[in-house]
Amino acid sequence: MRRLFLKGLLAPVVTLAGDDAHHLLYAMRAKAGDEVVLVDDAGQVARMELTGFTADTVTMRLIERLAADTESPLSLVLAQCLPKGDKLEFIVQKAVELGAVAVQPLASRNSVVRYDAKKAAAKEKRWQKIADEAAKQCGRTRLPAVRPIEPLTDWLAARAARADAALLFCYENEERQPMQAALRALPASVREITLLVGPEGGFTLAEAEAITRAGGVSVTLGPRILRAETAAVAAMSIVQYERGDLGSEAVSLTGEA
Repeated sequence: MRRLFLKGLLAPVVTLAGDDAHHLLYAMRAKAGDEVVLVDDAGQVARMELTGFTADTVTMRLIERLAADTESPLSLVLAQCLPKGDKLEFIVQKAVELGAVAVQPLASRNSVVRYDAKKAAAKEKRWQKIADEAAKQCGRTRLPAVRPIEPLTDWLAARAARADAALLFCYENEERQPMQAALRALPASVREITLLVGPEGGFTLAEAEAITRAGGVSVTLGPRILRAETAAVAAMSIVQYERGDLGSEAVSLTGEA
């Protein structure tokens, strides 16, 4: 059953417009009596029946509310330095599937790609669309945000220290502290983890020192050299397994690839 996200709160009768309505009308050729799952801004989930159509809107009525919260107890943010080509599209999709609440693209010293303002805006719109579609496909009850690209130095300078949040960064020169050990050393009060992953070529020494000064804890993912996109997926999986909900009985492998 198709999952849609509502801007606002669920009501007994809802009228959709925009891309979702257009998709129902012209791609899926929806008809009266078809059903969808609707998720609102508060994370409420309901089964809805389509009841009416215009050229650009779809009206539906509430059938039943569903207890279907699929969000991790951990607030996981992926801060990803820009990799080559279109790799960030893959990373965004997998971050959403793995429960990240936000993806923060960063421009670092070894990031090969450079975008002007127009190209950056187009990329950010594309990444958000991918995140939205991934959230619908994997049954999320919130839409993760893809934030605007920031320089790594500016992003670090703007970070505020919080007792309930931690910053971990995957660093190729870290040899002593595995990700698992760092996670298990965090206080139980930490409910938000920001995971910082570098581009091809990793972080410079100056960047690693700046991240550490900002409160970042360097971790290793093991002895092998991983591609940027592999490191992101592996690191997120470890974090969600240790501190989130990956590995719970509710996790399904039946989603579309």
